[in-house]
Amino acid sequence: MRRKGSVNRMEPRTRLFHVSEEPNIETFEPRVPVRSDLWGGEGLVWAINEKCLPNYLTPRECPRVTWHVGPNTTLDDIDRFISSPSCPHVVAIEHRWFRVFPKTTLYLYEFAPDDFREIDRTAGYYVSRFWEKPVSVTQIDDLFEALFEANIELRVVDSLQPLAELIRQTSFDWSMIRMANAR
Repeated sequence: MRRKGSVNRMEPRTRLFHVSEEPNIETFEPRVPVRSDLWGGEGLVWAINEKCLPNYLTPRECPRVTWHVGPNTTLDDIDRFISSPSCPHVVAIEHRWFRVFPKTTLYLYEFAPDDFREIDRTAGYYVSRFWEKPVSVTQIDDLFEALFEANIELRVVDSLQPLAELIRQTSFDWSMIRMANAR
C-alpha cells in the first residue's frame, strides 16, 4: 500500500564487476586480502561498480591514477584537471604500459548484487563474504576501445608520482592503483 503522495520508484540496479586476465573463473571464493590493513583478515570477494569500472580496464599490474567528478568536486579542480567537459573521468598511465595494452585481454565478470555491500563509495568497492558465481562474462580484447567507449580520457605520462601528489590534493573522487609499480 502506498501512502498518499508517495512515488513508487525502484532504485536503479547496481551493476557489479570483477575484472581479471583469467578467462574461465566459474566461482569466486572469498579470499583474505594480501594487504593486512584491509578488513582484518576476513575472506572477501571484491567487486567494482559500473561507474568506477574504467579504473580497472587496464593490464592488472599497470599502475594508474584515476579521478572523476564527484559530488564535492569544485569548478576550480574541474577547470584545472579535466580537459573536456564531455569526459569527466580520467585514467592516467605511464608511457611504458602503453605497449602492453594491445597485448592484454581482460575478462569482465558480472555479479548479481544481492550479497554485496558497498565499502567505499569513492572507489566504487563492494564486497561479499560468500562464494559468488558470475552471471555473465565478457571478453575485452581492445582496452583502448573499451576506455573510449566508456567516455574516459586516457592520459599517458612519464611518471605517475608527481600527478598522484597533485590529485590527492583535489576535490575529485580518485583512486591510485598498483602504485608500487609506478616510476
